Amino acid sequence: MDNRRRVVVAGAGVAGLETALALQALAPEHASVELIAPEDEFVYRPLAVTEPFHAGEVRRFPLARLVEAAGADQRHGALDAVDPDEKRVTLADGTTLEYDVLVLALGAQPLPAVPGALTFAGAPTDSAQLARLLEQVAIRELQRLVFAVPAASTWPLPLYELALLTSEYLAEHLTHAELVVVTAEEQPLVVFGTKASEAIAQLLDVRGIGLRTGTAPLSFEDGLLRLANGDGLATDAVVALPKLEGARILGLPQDERGFVPTDDYGRVAGLTDVYAAGDLTQSAIKQGGVAAQEADAVAEAIAADAGAPVQPSPCRPVLRGLLLTGFVPRFLRHGEDGPSTVDTQPLWWPPGKIVGRYLSPFLAEHLGLAAASNPPPADALPVEVAVDRPAWTQV
Repeated sequence: MDNRRRVVVAGAGVAGLETALALQALAPEHASVELIAPEDEFVYRPLAVTEPFHAGEVRRFPLARLVEAAGADQRHGALDAVDPDEKRVTLADGTTLEYDVLVLALGAQPLPAVPGALTFAGAPTDSAQLARLLEQVAIRELQRLVFAVPAASTWPLPLYELALLTSEYLAEHLTHAELVVVTAEEQPLVVFGTKASEAIAQLLDVRGIGLRTGTAPLSFEDGLLRLANGDGLATDAVVALPKLEGARILGLPQDERGFVPTDDYGRVAGLTDVYAAGDLTQSAIKQGGVAAQEADAVAEAIAADAGAPVQPSPCRPVLRGLLLTGFVPRFLRHGEDGPSTVDTQPLWWPPGKIVGRYLSPFLAEHLGLAAASNPPPADALPVEVAVDRPAWTQV
């Protein structure tokens, strides 16, 4: 008879897999894990920005193989409702499942934030549309292109990658076009701190990419991008990031955008033995590395409560971002333990786009992402480094 605590994880993306891996490492004799997910593949989405330029591609892997390697079981289905009093979940097909502990790692849905713009959320259709737009620019059908970061954006870095990669693409095709980044941020990539922000502003300037900060793009129609400050910007096309909303799940406390309130250990407000990690939470930054760190705090709390010799720590995430530029990438790091950092050399190891204490080496070993066989640079920081929680994680 299996007396381990039954942990049901709804979602098998970054937060879900990190939770399973962390529990396997921390409490294999105290907790069993079952992952519920409607999909059959794990999608490594950060490389979606490279697809329109034929410089890379989104990588997909059979989910069942990864779940098994993570020491968990898998159930195909989608979460529909939670009964926290009975400790039971209901799936979309009507199946019910009991749990001792529930972890919500469902992510969030991307939605258009700038009507009329091409919304780039990393889907195959987004890449195809952007590729066609680039072809129009290359043959000079379009001469002005704006990259827009709306006020509702929760992770602006991909927009800057698209702008920089477009600049390189046009240079390779001996084509000139006016490129402008318009952002609601006060400074470009301000979430990474002053030093990184200044470095990115300089990089945009060197590439000849215009920059307008501190005003949110609202809508694009008839060749005009309307801005929140009342101005209008004439352009031929707009590429914008999406806004995110959480799926409505019966029985959960959720705000007006569908996000779930949690404490620093991932406990869902007002519920017992229910945790959440990743984009479904009210964390202001929705990013894979942050999701993994939230999952680590959740796993530690669960492991300790199950009787494992673990001292749980509150989530104090550090923000790490690998910015693809078309030339030498930039590694960005920010946390209250030290100043904003930007470098062309890895600042963590393995140097992947998604940084997780357990997930990064796991993906390196099983999928060959950011191969772990090479020795880390002497100044690379391991992903286990603990830092204080910066203000950008607060809502």
